[in-house]
Amino acid sequence: MNPHFEKMTGVARAYCGLIEKVEVADSTWLREMSMLLPRLHACVEALGTGSGKKEEYTLLPDLDARFELFVLLRDLLGNRDGYWLEFDVTRDSQGMSGSLADDLTDIYCELKHGLRLLEEEPDQALEDWRNGYHIHWGRHLVDAERHLYELRSQERL
Repeated sequence: MNPHFEKMTGVARAYCGLIEKVEVADSTWLREMSMLLPRLHACVEALGTGSGKKEEYTLLPDLDARFELFVLLRDLLGNRDGYWLEFDVTRDSQGMSGSLADDLTDIYCELKHGLRLLEEEPDQALEDWRNGYHIHWGRHLVDAERHLYELRSQERL
């Protein structure tokens, strides 16, 4: 097995475990997440690029389970969940455009999907992680890293 793939698998398991064990999204849990995301970023980048073809991307999410996780994380994060994205022009009474709960949920769904594929289709797991990262969850990863950095710099972690 590719050593980068082994590292990615380990970090994916650590990430999914951290999400699955969350009971309180307190400062300790958020700091742990903020240290894990850059490792995840480095590992997925080390895998290289996938085909980039959406038709070769096999994730079919369980939307009910995804929504349940999102609601749980959003509730646990409370006022630490929402954030403004760079392109937001005004900060009027409309809701913030970014959600850490959404970012963490989408990353989780993508990584968990790959972990489920590992036993029977390891090559497909690798391709889905690479393609999914470049097509979808890479933006969530960057946004989550940025938001957690902001929380740390504002001493909200």
